[in-house]
Amino acid sequence: MEIAGRKLPEGSWWDWEITACDAGQLRLAAGYDLTYHHGLEVIFTDPLFVSCPPAFQDPVFRPPTPRETARLARILGEAAPLVVAFEADAGGREAVSCLVAAEALAIRPGLVRRPPRAGAEAAPGPREWPGPPLPTD
Repeated sequence: MEIAGRKLPEGSWWDWEITACDAGQLRLAAGYDLTYHHGLEVIFTDPLFVSCPPAFQDPVFRPPTPRETARLARILGEAAPLVVAFEADAGGREAVSCLVAAEALAIRPGLVRRPPRAGAEAAPGPREWPGPPLPTD
């Protein structure tokens, strides 16, 4: 699989999710199950345009069409340095078309553990003392 001419490392990159999105970066996490960890991050620096769902599966990355590139140029007022287009399963009946324009792209493989989601119960940890309190007499 390639993104903007850059090959992704070997792996099961089926499940994708936006983990950060602000003026400085758009960070996508990928893995086979994003519940506890992910094994790949795709980071778009200085995103100029983002049109994709917050979570999606099985993306098929492709070069942007001339129509998509022209649309971005009209919206942004100039050609974007980097444009990534893809189709993905977002849970609907049909695949959704996605488009991201940014200044640059970084691909970071490696295991990233994920904190428990808000509202999830934390697993019980070890107690300080394994038994009942000691008598103090």
